[in-house]
Amino acid sequence: MSVNDPIGDMLTRIRNAQERGKSKVSTPHSKLRENVLNVLQGEGFIRGFAVVQLGNNKAEIEVELKYFDGAPVIRELHRVSKPGRRVYVSVGSLPTVYNGLGISILSTPKGVMSDADARTHNVGGEVLCTVF
Repeated sequence: MSVNDPIGDMLTRIRNAQERGKSKVSTPHSKLRENVLNVLQGEGFIRGFAVVQLGNNKAEIEVELKYFDGAPVIRELHRVSKPGRRVYVSVGSLPTVYNGLGISILSTPKGVMSDADARTHNVGGEVLCTVF
């Protein structure tokens, strides 16, 4: 199956799994998805993830979702930059999510990072998604 928006697909899978109270969700592997999950894990929104090798030189990522008192840690997960409309920001206009309680995940020339890391590295880029 061909997916036009792989990041949007992964975020939707995470949202749907949390709605159903699942502990794990799987998504096809790509470097960009892995980097976005690294940021989510570093910021404490997911427990972790593991790359599972399948046959025919394909891989999958198993994401362990995180809950606190029975409620998902991720309350909102929005895709900002879409294939039809890319959203780029400079370091001076980086968005804050819920007055700094949430994060924006950016794809920068120095790699995929959160908005706080982008401010410390003084770099802008494409806003992939926001998480709260």
